[in-house]
Amino acid sequence: MELHDVWFVLIAVLWIGYFFLEGFDFGVGVLTRLLARNRPERRVLINTIGPVWDGNEVWLLSAGGATFAAFPEWYATLFSGFYLPLLLILVCLIVRGVAFEYRAKRPEEKWQRNWEQAIFWCSLLPAFLWGVAFANIVRGVKIDQSHEYVGNVPDLLNPYALLGGLVTLSLFTFHGAVFTALKTVGEIRERARKLALWLGLATAVVAAVFLLWTQIDNGDGQSLAALIVAVVALVAAVAANQAGREGWSFAFSGVTIVAAVAMLFLTLFPNVMPSSLNEDWSLTVSNASSSPYTLKIMTWCAVIATPIVMLYQGWTYWVFRKRIGTQHIAETVH
Repeated sequence: MELHDVWFVLIAVLWIGYFFLEGFDFGVGVLTRLLARNRPERRVLINTIGPVWDGNEVWLLSAGGATFAAFPEWYATLFSGFYLPLLLILVCLIVRGVAFEYRAKRPEEKWQRNWEQAIFWCSLLPAFLWGVAFANIVRGVKIDQSHEYVGNVPDLLNPYALLGGLVTLSLFTFHGAVFTALKTVGEIRERARKLALWLGLATAVVAAVFLLWTQIDNGDGQSLAALIVAVVALVAAVAANQAGREGWSFAFSGVTIVAAVAMLFLTLFPNVMPSSLNEDWSLTVSNASSSPYTLKIMTWCAVIATPIVMLYQGWTYWVFRKRIGTQHIAETVH
């Protein structure tokens, strides 16, 4: 295996980590309107992800930086062709971060309600748009002989991509509901478990259609194995949730995300961005990569830095591992 293949795998791992971690906090953000019935309950949901949401975004920064350094052609074509959707995601992530920090700075109901709306919409839109973006990457987009994107935004809103967006939105919301059940106590925990059942069933339907469509179009034996793992893990997550085993349910919902994203990368390889105009114009791991020397330096940096980041994040989750409920919310924050 050559270094550009190794870095394709590493970038896939970074995206998998991002969707696993950011997936549940996007889901919790969506649930602030779907599950919470009042301001204290919304505060409980926000507090479940308050200590970790910004650390989860490190995986996105790492994935983007690794793509820029390891596959500059891929980065350039992706960010120029998907400029508007990615800009919208970026704006949502900025506003969402500000909302987390500023919501409780003033006691006025209107002030807090507006920031809560921002958390909801700026969680829902990225959860949907990431699915649209990755579905288009796997399906292929209009790339010409110069490796430049020559399509437009409506081209990205095709049925396959929109279905991919529904899959990530429903899967992340289910993942967030399971996480909420794992991290809360009392009535909100019970409602989260009940909602997770229906979200899991809805996710199973749209995910099965999307993954089967992907497998039929681009799949092989390895992607089929990942598809099977994703389906089995999703069923296991729903079953564990019904049995009240929230820890196992969260683990299985995480495996579902890992397997589903791995399947997309397996169907993509050795391409990094296929051309729908001509196969020969596709960006691949070889024609889009940096020089071997650059990849070698990056590999040593990754070997040193990655364990440190993972240990720090693991420690953060351990410190804030306890469940919370409305009884833990101070009156002054309502």
